[in-house]
Amino acid sequence: MNNLIQATITERQMMSSDVVSLTLTQVDGSPLPVFEAGAHISVHVNEDTIRQYSLCSVPGETVFYRLGILKDPKSRGGSIAIHDQLKVGDTVTISIPNNLFPLDMTAEHSILAGGGIGITPMIAMAYALKAAGKSFTLHYCVRAHKEVAFLEELQRDFGDALQVHCDDLGDEQRLNPATDFGAPDAGTHIYTCGPSGFMDWIMSSARELGFQDNQIHFEYFTVEVDSSGEGFTVVAEQSGKTISVASGQSIVQALAAEGIKVEVSCEQGICGTCIVDVLEGEPDHRDQFLTDDEKADNDQIAVCCSRSKSPVLVLDI
Repeated sequence: MNNLIQATITERQMMSSDVVSLTLTQVDGSPLPVFEAGAHISVHVNEDTIRQYSLCSVPGETVFYRLGILKDPKSRGGSIAIHDQLKVGDTVTISIPNNLFPLDMTAEHSILAGGGIGITPMIAMAYALKAAGKSFTLHYCVRAHKEVAFLEELQRDFGDALQVHCDDLGDEQRLNPATDFGAPDAGTHIYTCGPSGFMDWIMSSARELGFQDNQIHFEYFTVEVDSSGEGFTVVAEQSGKTISVASGQSIVQALAAEGIKVEVSCEQGICGTCIVDVLEGEPDHRDQFLTDDEKADNDQIAVCCSRSKSPVLVLDI
């Protein structure tokens, strides 16, 4: 696949007790594709595991990419394998950058709110805004001070624009949107990434303050997948098979049971790896990847999580 890159881990550093920073360069030493703030790459951890991680290096840098990866105790195998197995000198397969979380560089002021490992795309955004001479505030929220990663770098490079909020240091240290976000000026945009509960709180607080939806930008790392609903039939056009998808069963699972393999990664409708074309029928979209307009077209579906509103769904697979 032309969208894949062979990369070497040239640096590995623990940024906190559970966050590792990996620096990646092309195996042949050639420049990496340019990326913009908010972009992520897919990392092929092993033959069966592909995971997405935000780039937190300086946008425009082509010598190396940098990732910050949390060792998540609820990991489905990706982050734990990276922490326990990958080391300097190892070669890994990565994708070219993909950006579902772009910055609006026309904003007069940007508020960046990262919760935990959600700080990683915010770091790249802060570098882009600083380079462009834009006004911004970087809010870094963690439960405990010991969990703060990249602290020395952030303090050095962003100075007073950085505000670190640690729950264990008392109420005065915690983020307070009512005071920290300021008035809902039309020229201000808010960006948030992190645990779902944190992001939901940031977005609902912003709306209560009067910020409009077009001023609020977000990217989920994980989401709860709704697998409820009645069963339906999938016709795999290319494979010539008609397959029943049971209640609570994903389309990917039903296809796999019949020997039809679809590449998946996040399995939560976030990354778009499993998108296939819809030839007939009406999808029940449950992903976070397709835009509202793309969902309205009903000609694509994320088969890891979405279902069908029609009794039969014909897929180009």
